[in-house]
Amino acid sequence: KALQLGADIIVCTPGRMIAHLNMGYVSLKGLQFLVLDEADRMLDMGFQDDLNKIIKHLPEKKQTLLFSATMPPKIRQLAKNILIDPIEVNIAISRPPEKIIQKAFVVFEQQKLGLVKYLLKTSTYKSALIFCGRKQHVKQLTRTLRQSGFAIEEMHSDLEQSQRESVVSAFTSGRLPIMVATDILSRGIDIDTIDLVINYDVPRDGEDYVHRIGRTARAEADGMAFTMVGEREQNSFAAIESLIGKEVEKAEIPAEFGPAPPYKPRQRTGSGGGTGKPKRKFYNRR
Repeated sequence: KALQLGADIIVCTPGRMIAHLNMGYVSLKGLQFLVLDEADRMLDMGFQDDLNKIIKHLPEKKQTLLFSATMPPKIRQLAKNILIDPIEVNIAISRPPEKIIQKAFVVFEQQKLGLVKYLLKTSTYKSALIFCGRKQHVKQLTRTLRQSGFAIEEMHSDLEQSQRESVVSAFTSGRLPIMVATDILSRGIDIDTIDLVINYDVPRDGEDYVHRIGRTARAEADGMAFTMVGEREQNSFAAIESLIGKEVEKAEIPAEFGPAPPYKPRQRTGSGGGTGKPKRKFYNRR
């Protein structure tokens, strides 16, 4: 009814707006402002086509604001496609809370799975969130850990909205102790009971590391963040250390897993720390 009768502001998900547009009773001719919040996460969740469809229904003359915590190539391309002569505003990112216990395990790739199982069995936690860089890794890791007896579910863009809501509900209520996810959950989820975050893959963007481990130690609680650093990921992790302005403690892996590679990235953390890439907001003049 609001869409039919008129409203000053509409807040929506792309998919739901597409459904209303398809029913034919929504007119966006009078729209003056379009705001795309968490643009990078929307693209990770597979909303690129939906966004394009919505934009086709909008008047050419409007002001568009695009908010994104990271600026991978696909976000830059989106900004190029939908913005006209944009102004770019950069805001320095936040640092991880000091109360988060951060540890990195420098490992060979084949040691990661066994070490994750070991950490889940030996750590004390109410809720554990494991991040993977690719949804295929999420699916494989979830399947393997489930076969090992862990109560676990997965979260990625291939799930239907109803499935996502069901998994998040179970995780939030405590009925589900472990969840494996892509960076779709590195922001936008505020659960006070998450006290363990494991990065199965080093995130490609340092800002995603900050957001990932920021899921723990909320509401003045304590939290732990463990990161598996494979041989090919050492340079990326060194860049993260530069971003957060500190070297993360390198923990020894148990002897049962065999020898681990030395930590010798080409990029080392500077003494003064790094400011890293800032959060960005784009908006255009028209």
